[in-house]
Amino acid sequence: MTRSAALGVLLPGFEGTALPGWLRERLADGLAGVCLFATNIAAPSQVRELTDAIREANPRAVIAVDEEGGDVTRLHQRTGSPYPGNAILGRIDDLELTRRVGETVGRELAAAGITLDFAPDADINSDDRNPVIGTRSFGADPGLVSRHTVAWIEGLQSTGVAASAKHFPGHGDTASDSHLAMPVVDLPLEALRARELLPFAAAVGAGARSVMTSHILLPQLDGDNVATFSPRILGELLRGDLGFTGAIVTDALDMRGASGGIGMATAAVRALAAGADLLCLGTANTAEQVDGLAAAISARVAASRIAEALGRVAPLGVLPPVVPSPAPAFDVDRTIGAFDIAAGVTVRPERLLVQLETGSNIAVGVSPWGPAAAGVEVVRVREGDALPSPGAAQLVIVGRDNHRRAWTRDVIDAARASGRDVLVVDMGCPSADRRYADVATFGASAHAGAALLRLLDRLGRGASTRPARRGTRRR
Repeated sequence: MTRSAALGVLLPGFEGTALPGWLRERLADGLAGVCLFATNIAAPSQVRELTDAIREANPRAVIAVDEEGGDVTRLHQRTGSPYPGNAILGRIDDLELTRRVGETVGRELAAAGITLDFAPDADINSDDRNPVIGTRSFGADPGLVSRHTVAWIEGLQSTGVAASAKHFPGHGDTASDSHLAMPVVDLPLEALRARELLPFAAAVGAGARSVMTSHILLPQLDGDNVATFSPRILGELLRGDLGFTGAIVTDALDMRGASGGIGMATAAVRALAAGADLLCLGTANTAEQVDGLAAAISARVAASRIAEALGRVAPLGVLPPVVPSPAPAFDVDRTIGAFDIAAGVTVRPERLLVQLETGSNIAVGVSPWGPAAAGVEVVRVREGDALPSPGAAQLVIVGRDNHRRAWTRDVIDAARASGRDVLVVDMGCPSADRRYADVATFGASAHAGAALLRLLDRLGRGASTRPARRGTRRR
């Protein structure tokens, strides 16, 4: 096997906003392409210059990004996403709106020179303890998630950008994060067919051009290998049972759930042997690392397996046409319709907004969120900080997944016990009892932050909340 063929299944990341020389050289030698992250993106014109440089080095390069249209954004990581995320779209349950979000994301990506989007998230949010999926999912109902997965794919791929339904065979029924550990989904195949697999079957039926694997262990299907390394899961289940013929892409191999304990080279070889076609390596990769992986693949993977993978990867490098479109604009009133508002909630005209800065998981990254991303001044409170005194104003405490952390629960409990006029907003996925969410928004994008501000202004003028706890359904 040639070095060029081994490079042709690798998708590394890098640091910086300009293409480094080592990466340019390996693209010219046949490297599959590049995955862009927030550290590579400063402005639209800069991104296009970068992707043009990548294509100049390799005209067939796959240029990928995680742009989910909500809390997980790369193009808008410096400002916050202008889109309603999946959980909000699922609660509104308007397939045409979901399709339009996918299409608008696709138009932005095409203008940036990006060929592959690692979206949509097709996971069912089966376990509300899940620390990494949450608002990235369309919801907990398999039928709803399936419908909206199809609509998002149709919208995105109508622009020529390839979709990648993730994280096969479903990362929703876990209570750990595969970036940091190896999650386990201990379900029989029959249960998976009735729930987790339904959105992926729908994605395959809708023509998704790629599917991304998850680094989770399903012991009742394969007790020895996580999904990314499992011939049973990728071959028999995804290729055989679901009939998928497109490219199988791994989630980042630098994640602990994949390479922890075995190293990147072994992870790469095992993923290819199991049937993966394109290996997402992560970010901050190096020339030495890429060369080492190519050498391991050349020595340990059959040439026929690589040739098969290269044939599936090639269509993902087709540059989509650029169709001019206006900046994203979505109705905040529709988004307000997805919020869960407790009965009797009141908002006063004078209020002090406090954001609980809890950090975010690796998938979301560091990005402006909530009211701050929507452009208003907030007081930021971190663990160990004292709440500010609002004086005569109402104290509006805004957090994400408020129930998950002891310190955020303590802050909210203390504020309520103090006798202050307190309103608590959760911009993540709230607990089932809504104890720490007078208002739940199910997303923290800049768009969701703007919708929250509109709601607060409306209620502050004396408007009443709606009795319905779900958005309207229009299909």
